[in-house]
Amino acid sequence: MWQSPGVYPGDQSQGGYPQGGYPQGAYPQAGYPQGGYPQGGYPQAGYPSGGYPPPPQPGFQPAGYGAQGYGDPAGYAGQGSNFGEDADVKGFDFNEQSIRKSFIRKVYGILMCQLLVTLSFITLFLYHTPTKLWVQRNTFMFWIAFAVVLVTLIAMACCHSVRRTAPMNFIFLGIFTVAESFLLGVTSSMYASDAVMIAVGLTAAVCLALTLFAFQTKWDFTVMGGALLCATVVLLIFGIVAIFVPGKTMTLIYASLGALIFSLYLIYDTQLMMGGKHKFTISPEEYVFAALNLYLDIINIFIYILTIIGAVRD
Repeated sequence: MWQSPGVYPGDQSQGGYPQGGYPQGAYPQAGYPQGGYPQGGYPQAGYPSGGYPPPPQPGFQPAGYGAQGYGDPAGYAGQGSNFGEDADVKGFDFNEQSIRKSFIRKVYGILMCQLLVTLSFITLFLYHTPTKLWVQRNTFMFWIAFAVVLVTLIAMACCHSVRRTAPMNFIFLGIFTVAESFLLGVTSSMYASDAVMIAVGLTAAVCLALTLFAFQTKWDFTVMGGALLCATVVLLIFGIVAIFVPGKTMTLIYASLGALIFSLYLIYDTQLMMGGKHKFTISPEEYVFAALNLYLDIINIFIYILTIIGAVRD
């Protein structure tokens, strides 16, 4: 017998769906089957098998995981990462220290060459009588050397291109060193040879002690530039007065003050060269200027010590 669509067998009185909804057994009475998602969200023992990946291991954790909702902040960088707090800073410090150490070696290498040339001139003028007599007869050589010293010193102090450009800086420094060594040789020839050698030994001992002190002390002498400048001006005025008021006592006081001031200058210039935690430093490009400063400090200490020895012996 033909039945109209939508009419189930056994119910001929009414069309459409049967009374009471769908037949029993079509869907469970309690909604979705119990095998679906668990009550309360994800299972306690981890993610469903075959679904999300297992929980991340300790160390770097992506955002959204972990007990607090985010990964451990301390483990973000991880071992071997480039995000360590001192990674770039330590690299910069190492480069700065290596450059500074190379700069110091270069400065002291130049300084040793200058001192050797100067010592050679002093020895020549002390122990070679014909040279000493020739200089005494030709005093104009002294003034020529003095003019060369002034010109080259001003050029290196005032012109950046002269003292920073090689080989121009070495040429000017070499001319200055030879002229200054000639002046020191002439000056030393006016004293007894044993007094000059004593002055050389004392100068070497004082400069070595002051250099070691400057390298290891925690005191920062680079802040004393203004005070040292004032002391130099006072020394200059005192020297002018000493010309018009000669005397052994005046000479001793003047030479002692000069030796003290330039000893402080030696510490000051050494710490400028060292850099590090000092307030003021000199650029590694200024190796010629740094060597020139140290050389002038040592030469002035030698002259004042020699003056003291000469004044005591007279």
